Amino acid sequence: MLENFSPTMQLVIVIIILAVLFLLVLMNNKRNKRKRERRSNRNFREKISEKRKEKKEDT
Repeated sequence: MLENFSPTMQLVIVIIILAVLFLLVLMNNKRNKRKRERRSNRNFREKISEKRKEKKEDT
């Protein structure tokens, strides 16, 4: 595929592709960190106990 280009152009194309892939990995890593932080803030046991208390208060 890259044989049609000169060796310097091949190098430039490869560097550009690597830079784009690097940026995609960084963006994905940032998104995954945000997801993990949101999940760690949630606590199932506390939410259930709060809902049960509210339900008892309502009745």
